[in-house]
Amino acid sequence: MTELTKGTWVLVADGKKALFLENVTDAQNPNLVVRRVEEQDNPPNREQQSDRPGRMPDPGPGQRSGLAEADWHRLEEARFAADAAEILYRLAHRGRFDRLVLVAPPRTLGELRAHLHKEVAARVVAEIGKDLTNHPGDKLEQVLLTELAKG
Repeated sequence: MTELTKGTWVLVADGKKALFLENVTDAQNPNLVVRRVEEQDNPPNREQQSDRPGRMPDPGPGQRSGLAEADWHRLEEARFAADAAEILYRLAHRGRFDRLVLVAPPRTLGELRAHLHKEVAARVVAEIGKDLTNHPGDKLEQVLLTELAKG
């Protein structure tokens, strides 16, 4: 079981919003204080596409194949996860936290994990694969306690 001890930081993120929180009390009654918020405007893919997918020639007379469309929304989510990982590295390098809990939907969690510097990865004490970015503070604290107790 992982505890949310005093000084533990929690990153709650999805593909467009990241909350950097710090527990300023004890593990039994956590009080998460927002230390930083990062947001980006990432509209749905259909609003980001401008053209239909390209085509390329195939071997054979007069044959052409369609290229797969880029999912711009998903690419932006991946870039946002990389940016959040970079922020965590700078914070860890400055000694702002020794323990970190990552909370994000599974796909975003995977992107974060892929971009974490080893200095940050060594401080990760728990990962929760859920989207909790829009939960109010007290509800977030309760969900974290429940998920970490399962742990």
